[in-house]
Amino acid sequence: MDTRLHPDPQVLARRIADRMARLDMDEEELAREAGMSPQYLAVLTASGPGFDPNGFLRVAAALGLTYRELIEGRADLPPGQGAPGLRPALLRFGEEECWDRLGNRGVGRIVLPAEPAPLAFPVNYAVDGRTIVYRTNPDGAAAAPDGTAVSFQVDRIDDHRSHGWSVLLTGTVERITDPPTLQRLLRDLAVQPWAGGPRLLWIRVRPQQITGRRITSTLNGGDD
Repeated sequence: MDTRLHPDPQVLARRIADRMARLDMDEEELAREAGMSPQYLAVLTASGPGFDPNGFLRVAAALGLTYRELIEGRADLPPGQGAPGLRPALLRFGEEECWDRLGNRGVGRIVLPAEPAPLAFPVNYAVDGRTIVYRTNPDGAAAAPDGTAVSFQVDRIDDHRSHGWSVLLTGTVERITDPPTLQRLLRDLAVQPWAGGPRLLWIRVRPQQITGRRITSTLNGGDD
């Protein structure tokens, strides 16, 4: 069954409650704005949109959402809006699986030391051997000096199944200045930062440790 067309009433009720809290609205006010009694609103949220789609349309409008945003969730919210999966299990990756999850390239977060607290920046990265490389501005926030101790993290979330994984790498930074290496990286890796601009400085993160884990459900044998 497609949960986008037939969502769990409990998930919808929680979504409505979260939105009401954000708008500082109570059930009576929501019912009034949606043109129904509080009693009918309670029946509606307990039954799901199949019971009265037009009623949910009015509730969505009262909450300042489209019908699709109410039923499926807003696409611009961070992942993790759904409920935990049934019988969740937290499993750890070996080193080879960590590198397999990183793939050839993607978007990750580089975490750099700073005062008063460490700072994290999203970067477009590529895997070069068993290292991570990314491009940035020479004077940019992600342009760490040689030898800086850093962390690098990549993750993926599946909200529909409440599954996900993350890989965390810790190591040190090396600024790449060797012309043949720079030419090879430009030719072979083609890292294109989404932020645009020339991004002339190449940074390499040499790992000292790499770990990973995933959360899945034991109901399907731990597959994700």
